[in-house]
Amino acid sequence: MAHVELSLSGAFVPQARTPSEAEFVTSVERWSMTVAVAAEPCLVIDVNGSILAVSPSGSELLGLGKPAEAIGQRLNAALHLIDFTAGGGRLEEPEAENIPPLLALRSERLARGLMRVVPGDGVPALTVDAVSTPLQAGDRVGGTLTFLSPVRY
Repeated sequence: MAHVELSLSGAFVPQARTPSEAEFVTSVERWSMTVAVAAEPCLVIDVNGSILAVSPSGSELLGLGKPAEAIGQRLNAALHLIDFTAGGGRLEEPEAENIPPLLALRSERLARGLMRVVPGDGVPALTVDAVSTPLQAGDRVGGTLTFLSPVRY
């Protein structure tokens, strides 16, 4: 029969420490810093729907100009969203509020969907697959992180 011996040398008492700086940075701030230098098309918006960070490729894909120029703009105002009809009419406010980044913010859940954007004058419309997740800021949602992928057909 096996024999197991156990000895305890003393109680573990956690030591007091000073919190590191990383503990004061919210996930929204951390993701904003990451997205700003990401190679993949992605963006972060805050609880008001304003763009906090957009990757260079994301800015180009969505027709937002230079990333620094897009910061602070409301996402649904900055994007030229159109509907999926043959005529491609401008997407009106109630429907524009249901694009994945804003839907994830409002529902506080993962959101995925297609968006149709016109990235610039004289540029054909582009369909973009968007996957958005809410970002926590303490015990509440502080923004959303969205990954974008053009749909080629």
